[in-house]
Amino acid sequence: MGASMTMQKGTNVAVPAGAVRVEVGRHAAPGAPDVDASALLLVAGKVRSDADFVFYNQPAHASGAVRHEGKRTAPDRVTDTLVVDFGKVEPVIDRIVVAASADGGTFGRVSGLYVRVTDAASGAELARFDSTDATVETAFILGELYLRQGAWKFRAVGQGYSTGLEGLATDFGISVDEPQQTPPAPPVPQAPAAPVTQPQPRPAAQAPAPAPVPVAPPVTPAPVTPVAPPAAAPVRLTKVTLTKSAPSVSLAKQGGTSGALRVNLNWEVRKQFKGWGAKLGRAVAMHADLDLDLCALYELADGRKGVVQSLGNAFGSLTRPPFIHLDADDRTGALSTGENMSINLDHKDLLRRVLIFVTIYEGARSFADLHATVTLQPQNGAAIDFSLDECTVPSTVCALALITNNGGDLTVQREARYLVPDRGVSPQRTIDAAYGWGMNWTPGRK
Repeated sequence: MGASMTMQKGTNVAVPAGAVRVEVGRHAAPGAPDVDASALLLVAGKVRSDADFVFYNQPAHASGAVRHEGKRTAPDRVTDTLVVDFGKVEPVIDRIVVAASADGGTFGRVSGLYVRVTDAASGAELARFDSTDATVETAFILGELYLRQGAWKFRAVGQGYSTGLEGLATDFGISVDEPQQTPPAPPVPQAPAAPVTQPQPRPAAQAPAPAPVPVAPPVTPAPVTPVAPPAAAPVRLTKVTLTKSAPSVSLAKQGGTSGALRVNLNWEVRKQFKGWGAKLGRAVAMHADLDLDLCALYELADGRKGVVQSLGNAFGSLTRPPFIHLDADDRTGALSTGENMSINLDHKDLLRRVLIFVTIYEGARSFADLHATVTLQPQNGAAIDFSLDECTVPSTVCALALITNNGGDLTVQREARYLVPDRGVSPQRTIDAAYGWGMNWTPGRK
């Protein structure tokens, strides 16, 4: 493992790895703005399209080269991580910019901001840059990975923007879906008032005065047509973070009314067990084969109930009831994409309620020392995310989110509720009893 290297602004270092994890972190402090990491894949200084922007609402590049892993919250710091696989970077891409944006304040209120590059395989730190001179900035280019003579390097940049993620993104050619696009609507009716005076000379050449009036409508659609394609493509920078004080959100209000709703659970085991001494080896061994299972209890509009989980191979289906499907079982959490589940919102009217929960199948006796983030990403609409609180009870099952159908609109409620099963009672029975699902359970295997 090479020695870690803290860099100065403007310096660069070789990145001898096939894939890297780029961690953007800050000190965990009450009242500090949230910090989000993003990446832009550039060709000659610009993106080719909005698809070359990887961030919380667009978490993976189509090539698979860059992936947004999401937030981790530890007692002392909060991190947001990107994974870059150099083997999948398209030959035309010569630079990957690593940026950070502050949500809810300026970087002057963020302490301990840094970017850290580690070898994805070995975990060895390859580069680190600490940003210490922020004031009014709301977005930063912290660094960039760039190709030089066939080899990848990392440069510490530290360039700030006071225009936020939106200003940074548009600077590189991203078209952003802004709510400010609604005000231009009122001026449009006034436009015909001005042309009325200009067509006056033209009717002299053409006998009827009303003739110029129909000419105006065809002219207006012409400028509207080029605007239409960007309107479908622009990225949405809005996101929703559920908290104890604001625990629920309407999917419809976030634009999540159709397509697949992707539910992701990502976790990380705290690697430093301070003061544990001899218990350290046992603790690490305990988490070595950690296996968390993402599950869902569902109730359909016709009253049918069931569960989607890897136990008993009940993976569900997106195209037939329950319209919920669980991906393949993942045993790593932080090293890959975690556990994923999809809900088909095209059939949301057939769903009455869905409870997303997680169980520990093996590898740990409780969720203590596990830091998990839940992200719900609608196919159309803003991402919804939240972190789990620290677990202080011997819990092996945690209710994550309750999705309820309210007159055709689905409401997402943050639960983040750790439950402790009674002796001899399964995690599934425990969560069923807590939420009054009323199902019969039999032992199962996977």
